[in-house]
Amino acid sequence: MHHLVEKGILERIGKGIFKIGKNVVFNPNLDKKTKTIYNKIKSSFPFIEFCIWNTSVLNEFSLHQSNKHFTLIEVEKDSAESVFLFLKDQNHKVFFNPNAEILERYVFDASNPIIVKFLVSEAPLQKIKNYNTISLEKCLVDLYCDKELFSFYQGKEKQTIFKEAYHKYTINNTKLLRYASRRGKKKEIENYIQQINIQ
Repeated sequence: MHHLVEKGILERIGKGIFKIGKNVVFNPNLDKKTKTIYNKIKSSFPFIEFCIWNTSVLNEFSLHQSNKHFTLIEVEKDSAESVFLFLKDQNHKVFFNPNAEILERYVFDASNPIIVKFLVSEAPLQKIKNYNTISLEKCLVDLYCDKELFSFYQGKEKQTIFKEAYHKYTINNTKLLRYASRRGKKKEIENYIQQINIQ
């Protein structure tokens, strides 16, 4: 099996589960501004776990191209507020775990806002050139769970994003459902994937 995966004949989509085809990994684009923010945080908080990404990466999968994007910085719980205050001192337009009202009134109308929120433990992350960012499995689960945060991407749009993501890239369902379980939504997301006929 390992030999067939290496040759690109099979791709691994879960623990002991394979399908015919080559493994295609999702590598979210991190622009210069995002990398600069990451480097500042890493320099000031070298030992904390955090990840960074921008919602513009969702345009690759969505039907309607949104021009309202924000940068998400997810930080381990004990350090999240410190990172928020650090970014605030740097004069960034930053919000800490905003609720639905704050999102609607301030975040979505702001220009290039930053949201700092808690990083769920054991979230599936990936490193791209030393930058800790999201995996596609994490992105899809968060899109499903955080309906207020991703309000632009709900309904038919969410369905399109899921289908396009599965069509374009290799998604490890074991990893996705393990994270969904961490977020208390495993059965819901499992049913949703079946309901929209992805597999």
